[in-house]
Amino acid sequence: MSDLPRKAVTRTAKLAALPLGFAGRATWGLGKRIVGESAEIVGRELQQRTAEQLFKVLGELKGGAMKFGQALSVFESALPEEVAGPYRAALTKLQEAAPPMPTGTVHGVLAERLGEDWQELFLEFQDKPAAAASIGQVHRAVWHDGREVAVKVQYPGAGEALLSDLNQLSRFARLLGPLIPGMDVKPLITELKDRVSEELDYGLEAQAQRAHAEEFAGDPDVVVPDVVHQCEQVLITEWMDGIPLSEIISGGTTEQRDRAGQLLARFLFSGPARTRLLHADPHPGNFRLLPGGPDGEDDWRLGVLDFGTVDRLPGGLPSPIGEALRMTLDGEAEAVYAMLCAEGFVKESIELDPDAVLDYLLPIIEPARVDAFTFTRGWMRSQAARIADPRSPAYQLAKQLNLPPAYLLIHRVTLSTIGVLCQLGATVRLRDELEEWLPMFVPEEPVEEEPAAEA
Repeated sequence: MSDLPRKAVTRTAKLAALPLGFAGRATWGLGKRIVGESAEIVGRELQQRTAEQLFKVLGELKGGAMKFGQALSVFESALPEEVAGPYRAALTKLQEAAPPMPTGTVHGVLAERLGEDWQELFLEFQDKPAAAASIGQVHRAVWHDGREVAVKVQYPGAGEALLSDLNQLSRFARLLGPLIPGMDVKPLITELKDRVSEELDYGLEAQAQRAHAEEFAGDPDVVVPDVVHQCEQVLITEWMDGIPLSEIISGGTTEQRDRAGQLLARFLFSGPARTRLLHADPHPGNFRLLPGGPDGEDDWRLGVLDFGTVDRLPGGLPSPIGEALRMTLDGEAEAVYAMLCAEGFVKESIELDPDAVLDYLLPIIEPARVDAFTFTRGWMRSQAARIADPRSPAYQLAKQLNLPPAYLLIHRVTLSTIGVLCQLGATVRLRDELEEWLPMFVPEEPVEEEPAAEA
């Protein structure tokens, strides 16, 4: 495989075959129903077969197919266990691996961008890639000053492949809907398309990573590798070892899971407060656990990678999020509803019962109501099922709510992070992080005026 565009016909054919496969399985399901099998059993089998084919195809491709698969994979914990189980390993593999780019192509990009004598910049360079992402792959090397570095090389034609894949996927987004109950896949694909130009720009990625590396330098909990060199199609950063979060999910200890979950929640809320940027790609492949936390070598820190997708938040996370969350916890239905209307979550043409809105929100924010909450796949599935069941009041209400563009990425990142916490099965003191980092979650103390001086 020399580069992405050369395989465009093959890629399109593979993606185009997915709806045909889905249709074939629907016919198979109808046949099973006719001979008397229950709708529930047939539905689960259909879902399982669809998921297996989808992730098999996505796993073979890079570009938008892999990007979509990674975004979808964090919602795996919302699926019924009998469906999620068989392809959980495929999801983990998708987060960390893809077919490698040929060595000649890698050397060609490096020669074009770093100069014909590019090898003189490195004391060592490993041709075999250490990791692959949706638009590039990473090689381990030693920079000329002796530092171990990660060299990210963008696939030639990555932009065209990314857009082509996402356009193809969006054509049959409704067929993918049943895979993730309670989630509309089409806006996810639209948002991924909107972010393509940003993700292809390694200059923007370098800026975001430098900002995080500077802010978290010396931090006891979070480690961000610094940028060493950047040019078009090539990004060189400090190398970071550690245990991939996917390995913690599949076989980590309780202590590792809880620590990873706590730090993930801390990074989600502290990042925007400290850098005015939101890391917007929270799938497990972008995180590592490193030894050497505040309590010594037996403690853990969270390593964070890949700043290609970020949300720029000049004021940090919007204060209405913290204020609405606090008022919801306090049961202030009218005030919460008024704020949702003001922020555009309820359109002017829609009128809802404030108490019904409160009832809809309270189960979702359960992790913030208690001192420590254990995130589980069971809890995630119960939330997804509540919102996905057409007979449920939550389903009817959710259909009438609106997600303003300014909150779209924040919503997806929060939901994705919760998905990863459920995969970890972590017990997290979420309320501590909200009180520390979320604007207006803790109401500001009124400033007492100084008594006027006596004449």
